[in-house]
Amino acid sequence: MEEFAKEPRLWQRKNMNRGYRKLRAWQKAVELYVLICEKIKEIPGSPYRLIDQIMDAASSISSNIAEGYCRRSLKEYLHFLNIALGSSGEVYSRCYACFRAGQWSEKTFDEIDALHYEAENNLLRLIESLQGKPVEDWHDNFSLREESAEYESSEDLSILERSEVMEGA
Repeated sequence: MEEFAKEPRLWQRKNMNRGYRKLRAWQKAVELYVLICEKIKEIPGSPYRLIDQIMDAASSISSNIAEGYCRRSLKEYLHFLNIALGSSGEVYSRCYACFRAGQWSEKTFDEIDALHYEAENNLLRLIESLQGKPVEDWHDNFSLREESAEYESSEDLSILERSEVMEGA
């Protein structure tokens, strides 16, 4: 996760809707996708359908964390986090099958499994923390998600400012 702190592209353009990038669950899911991209090349003959399915499931984890975060309700957020959890199970199942079929070495599978376990546990902890939140404590102005943000233009209204203007109208 240290590399995320050093990644300038993640922090140059930020707003409240991009706050998911701070979540360990999202960061670990991206790391898992990157690792699988590297290791998929080791599969002999690289069957297109298998690779496509593994890659789709792996990318789906971080994508659903992000999409859920950007939704306007706690219920929707949890829904997308649970979809991400399902994708996580699919990734593990397909990777384990590749190992059992002899397409990956024990070393490769163990490396994937260790990161997958970490990513999955971060996701489970995120889900647990949100399930305990009373719905009335959830505000659709993103104030629970990112404590402060810098914006590129002072002329642009932030999401929070727009919602305040709309509420006052």
